[in-house]
Amino acid sequence: MKTRTFGRTGRTVGEVGLGTWQLGAGWGEVTEETALATLRAAYEAGTTLFDTADVYGMGRSETIIGKFLKETRAPIFVATKLGRFSPPGWPDNFTRAAIRQHTEASLSRLGVAALDLTQFHCIPTDVLKQGEVIEHLRELKREGKIRDFGMSVESMEQADFCVRQEGVASLQIIFNVFRRKPIETLFAEAKKRNVALLVRLPLASGLLGGKMSKTTTFPENDHRNFNRDGKRFNVGETFAGLPFEKGVELADALKPLVPAGYTMSELALRWCLDFDAVSAIIPGAKNPEQAKANARASELPMLRAELHKKLDDFYTSDVAPHIRGVY
Repeated sequence: MKTRTFGRTGRTVGEVGLGTWQLGAGWGEVTEETALATLRAAYEAGTTLFDTADVYGMGRSETIIGKFLKETRAPIFVATKLGRFSPPGWPDNFTRAAIRQHTEASLSRLGVAALDLTQFHCIPTDVLKQGEVIEHLRELKREGKIRDFGMSVESMEQADFCVRQEGVASLQIIFNVFRRKPIETLFAEAKKRNVALLVRLPLASGLLGGKMSKTTTFPENDHRNFNRDGKRFNVGETFAGLPFEKGVELADALKPLVPAGYTMSELALRWCLDFDAVSAIIPGAKNPEQAKANARASELPMLRAELHKKLDDFYTSDVAPHIRGVY
């Protein structure tokens, strides 16, 4: 797998990371045995960046990654997140005491002396702009409990604010063929300031795998069931903010553009990787086969310029009018 430098951290990571929300909860059931096998398969394929959060399975994802780290003692870069765990819950999660409490809990579950990267987990814009929460992370870095910190954001308004804050090493953003606004609003500033960009949902919750139909159903505890219209959290986190049926239509319309020798998933992942502002992508995987398939995107050549133009035009004319939620 090709590697990239993760912004100002100086760390080198495989450009296809692994998102582990699905190993905690929110994507149906994944056994611990399968979760560990998925982590092993990803690492064997060249993945060295795992993204998690304290709230994924209320600590389950971090705990499983901690077991993997102990088992392999591999040079893995773990990016975790905080700010949504309960107790104490919002708004008390944003106090100095709660931030320290949740950081200590992540350290314990992962079994490490310092967190490689901790990120605020899509917290309210007004809380970010008050500045105190960012100063609490600076303090934890000075103490050596975290090596670097970043922000997972929902909107380009949040991204534009955070990229300019002293000490912010990374921004985690939603970016995919169906959601390309960061190209114009964020990429140049992030490159200028050497802030890493970590791309979540590169497959738009699976839509860009091209295997769903309008009759596809999901388990009751899968966010693609209970949050498809934003009833539990930001609608953009599910199907990139598109109504499910419209998303299926749009994915089907893209199939004729998939180059020979590529799967639709590989097209979508390769598209993200073609932008040099991107430090790593973090598609999820629920089993070893998916993890290995995701990693193969790194081996593929860049997409042709004319295909990029067709995808850009398709986004503008067919996709953008249907995106819901903050963006």
